[in-house]
Amino acid sequence: MAAGRRADSVRRRQRVVKALGDAVKAGEEISVSGIARRAGVDRAFLYRHRDLLEQVHAAEAQPSATGGAGTLVSRASLQADLANAQERGTRMDTRIRQLEKKLSELLGEQAWRESGLGAPADIDALQRRITELEQTIVDLNGQLEERTEDLDAARAANRELMTRLNSSG
Repeated sequence: MAAGRRADSVRRRQRVVKALGDAVKAGEEISVSGIARRAGVDRAFLYRHRDLLEQVHAAEAQPSATGGAGTLVSRASLQADLANAQERGTRMDTRIRQLEKKLSELLGEQAWRESGLGAPADIDALQRRITELEQTIVDLNGQLEERTEDLDAARAANRELMTRLNSSG
């Protein structure tokens, strides 16, 4: 009975290795669940066999070829690109709201002046100066955000490098 169980375990291991190899060759996304499903075993089998689990994780971490261009793209870089695109969309939405508000104010001010009820020229000059200073603040805040993002990215890179140095030592 024990020999039968060992033979069954060997067959399952072979199916897992084959499923992993096929998934890598096909350029499919690799995950523990996906490989277990493809091999016809349950995930617990992979977690009981650490060597197989390590092979799956190693293949999962490897960049996969995308498209016909032959460029290599890792999952982490795609996630970073997505996060950057989402952040850019948020910044653009904020900027659009600012511009819409400014346009509304300018159109209202123009209508006010054309109606003959507009403010005297010296108040208009002060309002223009305020608007210029507000725009300067918005621009400087944008620059500050970009530099903060660059600093955060540099800090993350330094943490990763220090972790690698400490773990290899």
